Amino acid sequence: MRYVLLNKPFEVLTQFTDENGRATLKDFVPIPKIYPVGRLDFDSEGLVLLTDDKPLQHRLSEPRFKVPKTYWVQVEGIPTEEAIATLRRGVDIKTSFTAPAEVELLPEPPAIWERPKPIRFRANIPTSWLQITISQGINRQVRKMTAAVGFPTLRLVRVKIAHLEVENLAPGQWRELTAPEAAKLKAAFSATKMPAERQVQSKEAKSKPATASTAPSTGTPARKTFKPAPSNFKRPAGSDKSPKGASDRPKRGPKTSRPR
Repeated sequence: MRYVLLNKPFEVLTQFTDENGRATLKDFVPIPKIYPVGRLDFDSEGLVLLTDDKPLQHRLSEPRFKVPKTYWVQVEGIPTEEAIATLRRGVDIKTSFTAPAEVELLPEPPAIWERPKPIRFRANIPTSWLQITISQGINRQVRKMTAAVGFPTLRLVRVKIAHLEVENLAPGQWRELTAPEAAKLKAAFSATKMPAERQVQSKEAKSKPATASTAPSTGTPARKTFKPAPSNFKRPAGSDKSPKGASDRPKRGPKTSRPR
């Protein structure tokens, strides 16, 4: 199995082919039959994980596994405490409501590579950087989140996927995961990490026959088994009398036919 980290440059498609001739992953990673885990927008930069491990690729791409992804986000203006609190709680982005996120305002711009195409710059409006960690997979989610609270995204860089960081990879550079890194990733997001949906019975439990104490409850009360009275059983005196009140019931006479 191959596990590759790539620092995707700005304006590169997170795929290996493009009918319009735009730059793709094929221009940077010369390894056949590996595929990206999730996507990173054409106009976003940073960390992309590629692998030929299809089960792991599926789990890492599946939102219910909640794989954390961390971004450095340059926004227009300086977000207020209220805006940051809203991002942390969850934002109404019209099509849906985002889950709570980890958000902090960076005290100064991060040490990061220059983008080949500069951001939109306005002399009278400052910019600032946020660090945002989310685990959802909504299309262009971070951009929609910052726009919803009034601070549009100017630059978006993914710097971390789970425990994997971009670190010293320059744009366009890639490396393979070390064996410990790959093992940690598979252990963290293995198929048995969702016990509520995947309950595996032990071999000992399977081999033991079900008993009254171990048999699972079905919610239906158990039937009582009828046991015949012993041959020497004697009915108590007076027990052959009719039940109380039975003598008050009117007795039906013989059935007669009506004349026609």
